Amino acid sequence: MRTPQHSMQKLTGWMLILFSCISLNSCAQKNDNTIKQDGKTMEYEVKKSETEWKNSLTPTQYSVLREKATERPFTGLYDKFFEKGTYYCAACGEELFESSTKFDAGCGWPSFYDPAKPHNVKEIPDSSHGMMRMEVVCSKCGGHLGHVFDDGPEPTGKRYCINSASLVFKKK
Repeated sequence: MRTPQHSMQKLTGWMLILFSCISLNSCAQKNDNTIKQDGKTMEYEVKKSETEWKNSLTPTQYSVLREKATERPFTGLYDKFFEKGTYYCAACGEELFESSTKFDAGCGWPSFYDPAKPHNVKEIPDSSHGMMRMEVVCSKCGGHLGHVFDDGPEPTGKRYCINSASLVFKKK
């Protein structure tokens, strides 16, 4: 005869197996050049496993670019940095922003009003954390860069709020 305790243990075991399968499946989705965005699978040119990403990026870069973390405001290398040059994706080297479009938004992250080449960044709806925003990712590797807002200066009125950890700067 089965006791209620036995049934509960069996149910708990099945729940644990189900949770493990779901966790493994979500990890498996991140092991190549595909990233799930709002139910759609996005394909990117750069193909690396998560191990390869971890080996090629610093822990902070990996956290921001691959896990969509955000560095604390006013702590990033490029927040108060205004030398002339070009900003590239720290994960794949794609050209992202020119210093001529950088401005001090006072928000604590490097801000730009226009990408160097519009097709080098993608804007993806982001409903995480109970907000509706537009996430900005590198179009070549899918790395998370930051978010874009409609409160920037002319001529675009955009503010690309970008994590320093996702950028590499090359001086002109």
